[in-house]
Amino acid sequence: VNQVAPGWTISDRDRENHSERNEGYEKSVPLRRRGTDQEIANAVAFLASDLAGFITGVYLPVCGGNVMPRI
Repeated sequence: VNQVAPGWTISDRDRENHSERNEGYEKSVPLRRRGTDQEIANAVAFLASDLAGFITGVYLPVCGGNVMPRI
């Protein structure tokens, strides 16, 4: 069993109401942006594909580095 752990993704509502809170979060993420639903789907598709046939027991954060320890 594998697990994809999505980070905060951008939604249509977020695009319409870009706030200081959103900007603050984006600045705190190492990649300086939020993910897209397609990026999360890509990770799920990979783990479900034959390409990941020898991968098991994986916890895969898809979060732009937000769970990485800060150096």
